[in-house]
Amino acid sequence: MRFDVITLFPELFEPHLTHGITRRAYESAQVDVRLWALRDFADGQYRRVDDRPYGGGPGMVLLAEPLERALAAVRAGRDVDTAHSEGAISAKVPVIHFTPTGRRIDQALVREMAAGPGAVFLCGRYEGIDQRVLDRHVDVELSLGDFVLSGGELPALALLDAVARLQDGVLGDAQSHQQDSFSDGLLEGPHYSRPELLATDDGPLSIPPVLLSGHHGRIARWRREQSLALTARRRPDLIAVARAAQRLSAEDEQFLATLEV
Repeated sequence: MRFDVITLFPELFEPHLTHGITRRAYESAQVDVRLWALRDFADGQYRRVDDRPYGGGPGMVLLAEPLERALAAVRAGRDVDTAHSEGAISAKVPVIHFTPTGRRIDQALVREMAAGPGAVFLCGRYEGIDQRVLDRHVDVELSLGDFVLSGGELPALALLDAVARLQDGVLGDAQSHQQDSFSDGLLEGPHYSRPELLATDDGPLSIPPVLLSGHHGRIARWRREQSLALTARRRPDLIAVARAAQRLSAEDEQFLATLEV
């Protein structure tokens, strides 16, 4: 899959693409990321990409013309690559704009994108993007959460990371992402590692004895209950969704009934 990223700050992406476990996805081109510097498509000596908004008001707006040129270059580049790929079938990919007014990114969306052909990411800055560009080109608007960031680069990086880690062979254990938070609609429970006793100023801290029992069934049940308890405390809305989708067993419901949340 291929992701084309139009941004004022391509240098923000480089460290992410070359460090950490997800770099495997980028180095193997399972997730092919192409960076397009918006200033390369601006006119004039200063490569200006923004101006004051019509009607007045604070902030600056990204100009339509450099964005139009950048999007045209991305499409042309994709067409060339498709033509040079033997047997390749051109697939229309969505143009995604990151904005606080968009749909909140969730694991269901990540799984959908991880199985698709990729996308074009439009990373805004300043007060926003000329609406005419959004109306003409944008298929999907996405948000990282109910807060405002300085630009679309961080949401783009977050989405790339989430998609990359779902690719085959990227994680050390193929089952890792299957146990992540939200993979089954619930939050993931706690993890423990060595040493068995952790020395602290407040005395030694041990790990739950069940994890040392070697009884896989009991361990699995303990983990399920920890997941249920954490989700019920922090995200009761997810419990309601799981219940409506009939993803909770009778044993799950019995455990939830014992909780004081």
